[in-house]
Amino acid sequence: MRTSDFDYHLPPEYIAQHPAEPRDASRLLVLHRAEGSIEHRRFRDIGAYLRPGDVLVINQTRVIPARLYARKIPTGGKAEILLLRREDAHTWEALVGGKRLGEGKRLQVEDGPQAEIVAVLEGARRLVRFSEPIENHFLAAGHVPLPPYITAPLNDPERYQTVYARRAGSVAAPTAGLHFTPQLLERLQAQGVAIAHVTLHVGLDTFAPVTEETPQEHKIHTEWCQVAPQAAERINRARQEGGRIVAVGTTSVRTLESAARQAAPGETVASFEGATDLFILPGYTFRAVDAMITNFHLPKSTLLMLVSAFAGRERILQTYEIAKQEGYRFYSFGDAMLIV
Repeated sequence: MRTSDFDYHLPPEYIAQHPAEPRDASRLLVLHRAEGSIEHRRFRDIGAYLRPGDVLVINQTRVIPARLYARKIPTGGKAEILLLRREDAHTWEALVGGKRLGEGKRLQVEDGPQAEIVAVLEGARRLVRFSEPIENHFLAAGHVPLPPYITAPLNDPERYQTVYARRAGSVAAPTAGLHFTPQLLERLQAQGVAIAHVTLHVGLDTFAPVTEETPQEHKIHTEWCQVAPQAAERINRARQEGGRIVAVGTTSVRTLESAARQAAPGETVASFEGATDLFILPGYTFRAVDAMITNFHLPKSTLLMLVSAFAGRERILQTYEIAKQEGYRFYSFGDAMLIV
């Protein structure tokens, strides 16, 4: 297995710059794994593929305004801080942009507190200690960190949040969930589909391409996730009664499969909370996920590798070529794919 096996060409015009309006008007490509057939629908039609007794597993994480603009003290030179992971009340791991930003360098966050770089990590990563909790300044100083391939302005920051986002902690959205509306979720529940909430706080490494020659050499990102006891009970009961576990997004897949590693005999998942370093590559045996809703992912990314593990690498790449021919929109604000 080589990283180049997961490469494909995508002209820039296929990258969605704006979300669909309304959310569930986005297109839906349905891939049937057993026979390899494909259907083209709208996302609002997804209930046609879900059955009473199924459980829709959604990631309730909320994106924080993690991009901060700053000035160096005392020179006033520009700097940028992209928060990645909270270490304690005052300290964050962050990506820091700017020249000569080594240990001991002090910064003044625009409309926020002062900060000091207390450790230099790999590449542009730094440990940054703020003079007071930065969360208190998110409203004035924070900006939503859209992926670099989205260059159009986002007028409404809530469009980069799912309608069920509750628990702040992500620096990128779990984008498969962006297609749901409250009304669609109500219709699915009315037809007997249960909903289970899990949490995985998404880091930027999720979207980073794999640069090593072979995927096994790639150091997978760790992310904090949780399957609460109530969610685990709902998922286990559904599986026992013949329902399917339908994961909304690769983040929910990663959370469920991490919880499955902790499961006791007779359980599908265990209640679980902590960091996960699960790297799903072709050859992986899925224990918890029966179907998956996802978007169209970047070439050579860990996410493309994950969906390839679920449906087969060649089939996924062939499906992506069909999606291009049919004019589907790719990446975070793009269209959706249901793999059953």
